[in-house]
Amino acid sequence: MAMQTARTKDVPTQIKNPDLVERRRRQIVDAAVGLFIANGFHKTTTRQIARAAGLSIGSMYEYVTSKEDILYLVCDAIHAEVERGVAEALARASGGREALAEAIREYFLVCHRMNDHILLIYQETQSLPVQWQKRVLENEVRITGLFVEVLARLITYGDMPGLDDRTMELMAHNISVLGHMWTFRRWFLARHYSIEDYIRIQTDFILGIAGGTFREKEGE
Repeated sequence: MAMQTARTKDVPTQIKNPDLVERRRRQIVDAAVGLFIANGFHKTTTRQIARAAGLSIGSMYEYVTSKEDILYLVCDAIHAEVERGVAEALARASGGREALAEAIREYFLVCHRMNDHILLIYQETQSLPVQWQKRVLENEVRITGLFVEVLARLITYGDMPGLDDRTMELMAHNISVLGHMWTFRRWFLARHYSIEDYIRIQTDFILGIAGGTFREKEGE
């Protein structure tokens, strides 16, 4: 699948036309993903990426300066796709717990569609220069922050009155990790659960934990 264009302007380019840069980088990212997944980052050459993207090696280097830049653009494009899906889910939701359920559902579906891509981030992030590793981790935290925002909104409107800030943040990280769990454990989970089963059970689990918290606090 073609991913959303990477948003970063930090990777240097010799081209002044930003629209052309976006189009060419999308070609490069889409070509690189398949090669990185099939061959691994270290065994994939820039010449292979250029050929798969339909570019000469010289032309490709007008848009990126290294294979590490390409890997970072891939990671950034994956995060952009996740953020877009969750934001659209929140826009569709009517509010209350439905908003959280919609966000969880869309996030898990994106993780399902892009499971190989997400696995790629975890496997190859260490191959990035330190500054790119830091950005990738910041992107992960920003995605978790989307769930923090949803939970904070529910607290504000009284839908989750017993949730304190520390618990809210931990719940948001739990949601992020549960999406990734479908990636890491799909070799087992996909034999026993459909993605719809997984979404339903995990959503009930997440909302059930919150409900238990409320009942405990109400019983104090």
